[in-house]
Amino acid sequence: MTSDPDSRKGRRLSDWMTDRLLRSVIGALRSLPYEKRVPAMGWFTRRILAPLAGYNRRSAINLSYIFPDMKDTERARIVAEVADNAGRTFIENYSPKEFLARNAKADVTGPGIAALEKAQSEGRPVILVTGHFGNYEAPRAALVSRGYNIGGLYRPAANQFFNDHYAETFTAYGGPIFAQGHRGTAGFVRHLKSGGILVLLFDQHVSNGEKLDFLGRPARTALSAAELALRYGAELIPFYGTRNDDGLSFAIELEAPIPPSDAVTMTKAMNASLEARIIAHPGQWFWVHRRWKVGPMRKMIKDQD
Repeated sequence: MTSDPDSRKGRRLSDWMTDRLLRSVIGALRSLPYEKRVPAMGWFTRRILAPLAGYNRRSAINLSYIFPDMKDTERARIVAEVADNAGRTFIENYSPKEFLARNAKADVTGPGIAALEKAQSEGRPVILVTGHFGNYEAPRAALVSRGYNIGGLYRPAANQFFNDHYAETFTAYGGPIFAQGHRGTAGFVRHLKSGGILVLLFDQHVSNGEKLDFLGRPARTALSAAELALRYGAELIPFYGTRNDDGLSFAIELEAPIPPSDAVTMTKAMNASLEARIIAHPGQWFWVHRRWKVGPMRKMIKDQD
């Protein structure tokens, strides 16, 4: 069954107009000094974009699902922080020169650093795993500034006009970047087999994923990071860039490698690692994602759409 040509043209026009608007906003903000640019995009997303796009409502529904006893005032505070952090992250990733320079000065801590150095000296691959928390590009930028060549796998944006420049933000930090799909996965695996370092974000819904608890609720979760680590003998290291109170700098931490066992056990350990970060800083995780699509959450998702 083919889609209506007029409908396709309408979507294409809508995508083009959306991209033009985003390019205008990005261009205007990039004319500002970095210290003003980042909070300005946080304000714009929190006060204008997130409410209009329905992001705040989706975040509130997810928070209600996970924390049903949370007070309305606390939930509203977290929803606002989520939108602000998302806006800041977006424009930071479109400011690679300044972002790299700032994170070159960041302290990188945690037991995972020694494990990363050892694996690289021995020519063994490393998979760095993280979630949509803080700014997930901050630790990569900090490590790239220290001479590490780090690749990644990204999910192309549905809007092709936007994706044309969105993908460039991933390549600005060095290291090979692979789009999800057959060709991208093949390149990703080749890089890993050669002893490379790769980043994987594992906190989005995967329809054929394993049903594992995440923040106390079942969520379909990809086992691919753990499976790849086991198959190619890679170190599996959780790492995070937690936004500091100044809103501009980050605490970069590499946790201890997850011990090899089986893919489910290792993925549960990844979930537990990210859960601890979210509990400590709930406003820094991207609650906008439809992370839970099983059980009673199905009705809540249907109602919000």
